[in-house]
Amino acid sequence: MAKTKRAYVCSDCGADFPRWQGQCSACAAWNTITEFTIPKTKAAVGAASATNSYAGAATKVQKLSEVKATDVPRYSSGITELDRVLGGGIVPGSVLLLCGDPGAGKSTLLLQSIGAVAEHKSALYVSGEESINQISQRAVRLNTPNLDKINVVAETSVEQILNLVAQQKADFVIIDSIQTMTVAHNDSAAGSPSQVKESAAALTRYAKTEGVTFLIIGHINKDSNVAGPMQLIHIVDGLFALSSTSDEKFRVLRTSKNRFGADSESCFFAMTEQGMKQVKNPSAIFLSRSDKNHAGSTCTTLWEGTRPLLVEIQALCNTSVTENPRRLSVGYDHNRLAMSIAVLARHGGVMLTDMDIFVNCVGGIKIEETSADLAVLLAIFSSFKNAPIPQDVLVFGEIGLNADIRPAANGVERIREAAKQGFTRAIVPKANASRQVSGIEIIAVEDLQEALAAFDRVS
Repeated sequence: MAKTKRAYVCSDCGADFPRWQGQCSACAAWNTITEFTIPKTKAAVGAASATNSYAGAATKVQKLSEVKATDVPRYSSGITELDRVLGGGIVPGSVLLLCGDPGAGKSTLLLQSIGAVAEHKSALYVSGEESINQISQRAVRLNTPNLDKINVVAETSVEQILNLVAQQKADFVIIDSIQTMTVAHNDSAAGSPSQVKESAAALTRYAKTEGVTFLIIGHINKDSNVAGPMQLIHIVDGLFALSSTSDEKFRVLRTSKNRFGADSESCFFAMTEQGMKQVKNPSAIFLSRSDKNHAGSTCTTLWEGTRPLLVEIQALCNTSVTENPRRLSVGYDHNRLAMSIAVLARHGGVMLTDMDIFVNCVGGIKIEETSADLAVLLAIFSSFKNAPIPQDVLVFGEIGLNADIRPAANGVERIREAAKQGFTRAIVPKANASRQVSGIEIIAVEDLQEALAAFDRVS
């Protein structure tokens, strides 16, 4: 009998090594190398390959010009906001991975979705973590529709699951979760890098050959990254993360990868006893401001996937009591914060070397784009001068190191969204002011000096 072989694979980058070591030499990560068992015989591997070929379909090579480029019709998940994040609906034959913290609402969201999908599609819910009685109790509590059309099974064997999918002729399958799935030809424990990779690969091969959609739930590690090997992210068609806002009142679904839509989309849900409720106007969540104006508060607009999102940015300047003043930002890149402070000192004549400066993006939103630079800079200036900016003023634009104000993408759409939310004035880059928007006064600026003059004008 062949000797058992072992391999050591980095869970972050997927690099393999002949023996265990503390640091991965490929990605420089520490304590990410995990041991797993390689199948004992070539016969086992051959049998698995034959199983995964699905009916032994012969591989056919075609000219690319001979392949018909037809659009596959999507179908709705039953949740409007989820459809928008997916890129317009569910694509048949796609494999989607949904990750998130324990208790974030992953199973709840998908159970609500499968109830709507089951109206027109054959749906199967596969649970490797809960019993079917627990799933039934949750479905009743959530008032999930079409319970008589939803098939459910508690199973962890991928081979058995694919047999059930074929028998039921399922079109839409939920796997809860990939860390509990196993393939027969691998001797590793469930949740190991090799089992996760092989299970995901088997499900993906079946999805692509049979046109079945798999929506897979995944775990995350202590660093809030996807648990398992990096190959898992490469295998699936879409990666979505469900997380909570800082006050735990809302859930945010963000796209990290999507082969069928925008890869920076997001939507918001409110967790209630009846399940996840859609938030159609997320800007209202982050603009819940008091009636009194406060110094150091500005409003800006971010571009999230295919729509604008209005958020409030707060800044606080305070005389430092230490030799090294603090520079702290929450939701905003601290390197860009340091750059904004330097630009304000060099080109605006505002010296903040003896001040502690704190910047916060309200609501737990993390700013990934540069269009919020001007809003952050004016919020800092407002706090330093102790001069509030009126609540009806919107600010956006990118700051360059030479103090020029650069335009933001989709500027007209950002201003229109602000007008809908009641804003009457906007300090924006000159390039974004080429088209006027009814109901809002546009104050165009080209550099920092003009932005500070606009600040004095509105305040």
